[in-house]
Amino acid sequence: MQTPLDTAQPGMGLQGRWIAMAVLLIAGFMNLIDVTIVNVALPSLQKAFGATSSQIEWVVAGYILVFALGLLPAGRLGDILGRRRMFVWGVGVFTFGSALCGLAPSMETLVAARVLQGIGGAMMTPQTLGIVPALFAPHERGMAYALFGLSAGLASVTGPLLGGVLIGADIYGLGWRPIFLVNIPVGVIAIFAALRYLPEVPGAKGLKNDFIGIAIAMVALLLVIFPLIEGRQAGWPLWCFAMMAASVPAAVLFVLWQRRQAACGGPQLLPVSLMENANFMVGTGMVMVLFSGIPGFFLMLALYLQNGYGLTPLQSGLTTLPFSVGVLIASVVSGRLGVRWPRRRIAVGGVLLTTAMVWLRIVVQHTVDDIVWMQFAVPLLIGGVGLGTAISPMFQTVLSNIEGRDTGSASGALQSFQQVGGAFGVAIVGEIFFSRLQALGSPAAVPHDIYANAIGGGLLYNIAAFGLVALIVWRLPRPR
Repeated sequence: MQTPLDTAQPGMGLQGRWIAMAVLLIAGFMNLIDVTIVNVALPSLQKAFGATSSQIEWVVAGYILVFALGLLPAGRLGDILGRRRMFVWGVGVFTFGSALCGLAPSMETLVAARVLQGIGGAMMTPQTLGIVPALFAPHERGMAYALFGLSAGLASVTGPLLGGVLIGADIYGLGWRPIFLVNIPVGVIAIFAALRYLPEVPGAKGLKNDFIGIAIAMVALLLVIFPLIEGRQAGWPLWCFAMMAASVPAAVLFVLWQRRQAACGGPQLLPVSLMENANFMVGTGMVMVLFSGIPGFFLMLALYLQNGYGLTPLQSGLTTLPFSVGVLIASVVSGRLGVRWPRRRIAVGGVLLTTAMVWLRIVVQHTVDDIVWMQFAVPLLIGGVGLGTAISPMFQTVLSNIEGRDTGSASGALQSFQQVGGAFGVAIVGEIFFSRLQALGSPAAVPHDIYANAIGGGLLYNIAAFGLVALIVWRLPRPR
């Protein structure tokens, strides 16, 4: 009779397998917490370097964009070179990028180091789920996958608080730098533990990657996002509009290249069969719209609380904490509901998020001298519950109608488009928010009023985006 150990990793005891699982969780947690911890530090970074608004946006968008574009090819490289090897390299690149972030002498260096972090994150993230089948038998994997969800929820809760504590402690006078430097010992331990405990999952040498498709996709996205972020700072010269116009033929070129690859049996970054699946494309659009409203929202909120009202990073983190708590609570409940009522749950999540943004906009407009925690806590909690309610059934609904041979590609593509949506959101919301802040330079400007006006304008985008999600979901067929 075959035991679970025999079906998973022969020769590895139960303790060794769970140590290996802990390594995967720690690395994933390090990557996820870095996304949330940076939001709290943005005002401190802006003051430390005298950074422009576009540079602040690139700190967030640069990481997200590279991470998004790297997920699919890095997942395929794991199949080719071996998942443990790619995981270790990914953790190494992420840790080195974190060290460069923490030691960065200028804003340009910091943005470049964030891009390196994004590359490392993209290299290690697809491998974490891919290594689980080598550790656990099929009936044991449910618990392992659930731990990834729990880890993501804890990272969203811990990030703002840890960021606030580290910056507020001003360790050895380093200010914001420890939020990145703390990754170094964690990353080094993860690398040595991975080499000791993770099983070697051999690669398949016959597989190839679509590097030309990756390059075309990168160019097409940069032609849109770069002018959106830099255009306001440059005064919207003609080249900004020329770049955005050029993104259209670049996108067409990407589609033609994928068709060419499909016709000759070559590797495809995004399979043509998925591009021709109307339901998948509608679902992908819905995912992009939903996640376009999240990173930009927290960018605005951190600057509003710290620069507009003088809150410390820790106070700012505590103010935004209810959103993360709401996500965690709703994720647990959503897990218990399983696959029941997916479209209704997505619609409810969209409505809750829209309600939260409308409520916050009212609170912001009526906040005069001091931030009242409870006034922000309730709508933020509702927003977090809305996001946590929508995420799980959204992925279920979009992927449930995909043919078996495309399931893996569809899952990876959906995660990539999720991140691309976040990059677009930072660019769009940042354009609205920072354009309204330009009046702050006036001698008569009152920071409270200017920042309230700026975030009020940005929240209009969030209201429209989340409301649209609640409508788009009904265009999808019932999941199988």
